[in-house]
Amino acid sequence: MNEATFLLVLAVCLICLYTLRKVRNIHLLVYSSRDQLQSQIESAYHQAECLRGLYIDLGITKSLPGTRGWAASPDFLMELSRYALRAKPAIVVECSSGTSTIVLARCMQMNGVGKVYSLEHDAIYAAKTTEQLMLHGLSEYAEVIHAPLRAIDLNGKSWHWYAVENLPGQLSIEMLVVDGPPETTGPLARYPAGPALFPRLASGARVYLDDANRATEKATLQRWASEFPDYAYQMAYCEKGCAVINKPANA
Repeated sequence: MNEATFLLVLAVCLICLYTLRKVRNIHLLVYSSRDQLQSQIESAYHQAECLRGLYIDLGITKSLPGTRGWAASPDFLMELSRYALRAKPAIVVECSSGTSTIVLARCMQMNGVGKVYSLEHDAIYAAKTTEQLMLHGLSEYAEVIHAPLRAIDLNGKSWHWYAVENLPGQLSIEMLVVDGPPETTGPLARYPAGPALFPRLASGARVYLDDANRATEKATLQRWASEFPDYAYQMAYCEKGCAVINKPANA
């Protein structure tokens, strides 16, 4: 074999190896995309099941606000409704308002006892949620409190959080849902709910934290656990992550 032939064969071999590598990468990409698509389909189906379950379990006859994007996901709403119907809390406080307010108010109506107080920093959105409560005939069971974000002092540090002057001062909170303020309003935006509201929890109260898969919520949970070590912390499977926190019954 002369030198020219050798170089030609070598070039062909290199091209073949390069092509095989590219084909392998394409196969890996296809399989990865297939698995990702399958996961997305299964997740969407699960959310659809939970949403349908909410309509059936709660006997909702009018359409709920959206549950995609920044809104609470159907599986998180299902967690809230199942607990509210089982535990029958007399006082529920929400950080943020929206579809969860409608769901929880409907639970209060079905229980025949209880009221929801929702802190909402956005006046326009507070009005929309109030309108939805009226549409569903649930105004008696929930109150949306316009609570603009402002600087508050907690443990010697300033935080940007809800103004809670209009939240009744003597409430003994039996269920707390932390789904706001939005992450974009500041670092560890939801952390202040701990030092601000945990002292107002009733014995045996339960706290739900949405979006618990995010780094900021994980950091928030770590802070809460260090400041309230007697509480029980666990995770419930939800699309965006759901932390469930229980205050001891004898505390």
